[in-house]
Amino acid sequence: MPSDQSLIFGIFAVLFLLLIWGRIRYDLVAFGALILAALLGLVEKADVFSGFGHSAVAIIALVLIVSKGLTGSGAIEKLAERLLDTDRPLPMHIAIMALVGAGISAIINNVAALALLMPLDVETAAKAKRAVGRSLMPLSFATILGGMITLIGTPPNIVIAEYRQDALGESFGMFDFAPVGLVVALAGIAFVSLIGWRFLPDRQGAKEQEASFEAGRYIAELRMGEKSAEEGVTVRDLYPLAEEHDVHVLGLVRRGKRLPGFSARQEVRASDFLVVEGEPKAIEAFMGKGGMEYAGSEKAPSGVTAGGLTLTEAIVPEGARIDGRTARGLQLLYKHSVTLLGVSRNGQRFRDRVRLLEIRPGDVLLLLGTPERNAAAAAWLGVLPLEGRETALVQRSKASLSVGIFLAAILVAVLGWTPLVVSLAAAVIGFVAVGLVSGREVYESVEWKVIVLLASLIPLAEAFERSGGAELIAGQILSVTEGYAPWVSLLVLFVVTMTLSDFLNNVATTLIAAPIALGMASATGTNPDPWLMAVAVAASCAFLTPIGHKNNTIILGPGGYRFGDYWRMGLPLEILVVLVALPMILLVWPL
Repeated sequence: MPSDQSLIFGIFAVLFLLLIWGRIRYDLVAFGALILAALLGLVEKADVFSGFGHSAVAIIALVLIVSKGLTGSGAIEKLAERLLDTDRPLPMHIAIMALVGAGISAIINNVAALALLMPLDVETAAKAKRAVGRSLMPLSFATILGGMITLIGTPPNIVIAEYRQDALGESFGMFDFAPVGLVVALAGIAFVSLIGWRFLPDRQGAKEQEASFEAGRYIAELRMGEKSAEEGVTVRDLYPLAEEHDVHVLGLVRRGKRLPGFSARQEVRASDFLVVEGEPKAIEAFMGKGGMEYAGSEKAPSGVTAGGLTLTEAIVPEGARIDGRTARGLQLLYKHSVTLLGVSRNGQRFRDRVRLLEIRPGDVLLLLGTPERNAAAAAWLGVLPLEGRETALVQRSKASLSVGIFLAAILVAVLGWTPLVVSLAAAVIGFVAVGLVSGREVYESVEWKVIVLLASLIPLAEAFERSGGAELIAGQILSVTEGYAPWVSLLVLFVVTMTLSDFLNNVATTLIAAPIALGMASATGTNPDPWLMAVAVAASCAFLTPIGHKNNTIILGPGGYRFGDYWRMGLPLEILVVLVALPMILLVWPL
């Protein structure tokens, strides 16, 4: 009969191979390994699902929801919108984007930070007529580096902090990672800005990916609210804002009638409708920055009952209910609480009001409402929503409120008044209460595959440690470095962890390496903190492959990268991280 140690090693060997192979979803692989371990008696029956109740799992889920709320409020956008300047030299552009990306990643999930900044970087590259591949990878790497600065910036930090809580009785604090993480992040940003980007190919992004950032141009009507219709403001005064967002102002509607010409000198009034042409994201940004509203906004609920509004693009097929009819005739707004905000018709412009326009097959409609109502309205109208062509409506008026709630939650946790998991949960409740996150978005914001992966690996890692597996590997590393100072063993652990993270999920890498680090600290009689901190930093630094970190995967298509492009900049960056991080760890957390 094989020993428990042999069985757990066998399970982890198969787990690693399947994760590297990547043909089967990693959450299913981890969950299958957990069940197999339970059937073999390696995990106690009572502990099989204990990982789902672990505080590290809850914190990661809550951080994702908080990230959604901060992004949806426009708080991050206010900072990011100042970055677009095509006249800047490329190194300066990369440095500014990288610094902002790293800063944002320190307070929200680094995947969300990249998703927010990537379209800005692509847009800037297009306007500057240069290959986006030169700047997109530095941005991705910067968001990964920035996540190391705080406890909530990246999952490995959360996992290590909770592991320390379980093993040593006290967790790492919110900013315990900052002394090392900040120095490493700044060194990495300096490298990618000054040198690293030069290693990247001058290659355009994949055409089909570039096309995904381009949407059709719609004719839309935006209602002037009390704030936007200030006394003395004319249509011409709105031109600079429209030009900034690549929106064309076509005219003005007053009392149901389109005024003749472009109405440039007309003074806008509350309840006037501004007729514009642009892409969905551009229209949304122009509407939000200009304080404009949409038809039906006066009836929109607020607070807990409010759902996140979305712009959905849908094409009209032959025989659709709306074919040959108008939105007003079908009472779309009255029956479904969905606004027909705009219509795209092969680039044509038309004089009719959007809600009074007779819709034809081939038209593309821009529907505004909650995702559920948009879906129901699309089915009722007989139109076909376009996959991946949805734009969330940013609630810019709540930016300050969202930041206040978030900072209050962090302050309460830092002062030790309540555990981080409780303060983040309170922040989520606050976001829901003020309508920043809907009930639907609470669940959609959570990346459930990562949750299942982590919850499955926690009991497996505990079984691995109980079986003596972690102690065995720690002993092997120590035997190889026997006769050398303990920092040499720490260096080997750092490099091994970093290499694993290039091919495995960083959460999986952290859970395997953490008990090994603790075993090495115990065997050498040294402070366990530098060993755990080394694992946290190393597991976060996956720069050699597009599969090591989700951010690297996201940029693969838009940047036009190939598998082999990553190590060109990633390998010297990882070497730099080792050279900078190890001395900083030993300085801040002496052995």
